[in-house]
Amino acid sequence: MNDYIPPTLLGWRPPQYTMRLKAGEHSARHIRRIVRSYLEEWELTELSEAVELGVTELIANVVRHVPDRRCEVLLLRQETGIRVEVSDGSPRLPSMRAELSPEAEGGRGLFLLEAVVDKWGVEPTADGGKVVWFECATGGVTAQ
Repeated sequence: MNDYIPPTLLGWRPPQYTMRLKAGEHSARHIRRIVRSYLEEWELTELSEAVELGVTELIANVVRHVPDRRCEVLLLRQETGIRVEVSDGSPRLPSMRAELSPEAEGGRGLFLLEAVVDKWGVEPTADGGKVVWFECATGGVTAQ
C-alpha cells in the first residue's frame, strides 16, 4: 500500500527528485521522510535537520495560503549541497513581517527558514504562480 521502501532497496537515485501533491495537514511528515531518504542516499545527512525544517515550513505555507493546496516539491542535488524548491499556482508572494506580536500564532516560518538555510528566495513564475526555494551547503560552504 503506502509502505516505506528504504533507499537501499531502490538502488541508485538521480541527482533530483520531484513530487506533485495536494498538501494537507500531514503532508510535511511524509515529505520529510522522503527528503531524509534522499539525503541519506546522496550522503548529505549533515543537512537533514535544516532541510527537513525548511521543507516543513514551505509546505505549511502552502497549506495555509494556497487556496487549492496544490504544489510541486523539487529536491536538487548540487555540488555543494542541496536546493529545494516548492512551487504553487498562487500569485501571493511570501514576505517576512516587519513586526511580530509575541502572541502571534503565525508569521515566523520565513524567519525560521532564514535562520537554518544558507540562501532562500522567491520567484514569480510565467503561469502566475511562484517558486519558493532554499539552499543548504555542506561543510560550511555557502551555496552558490
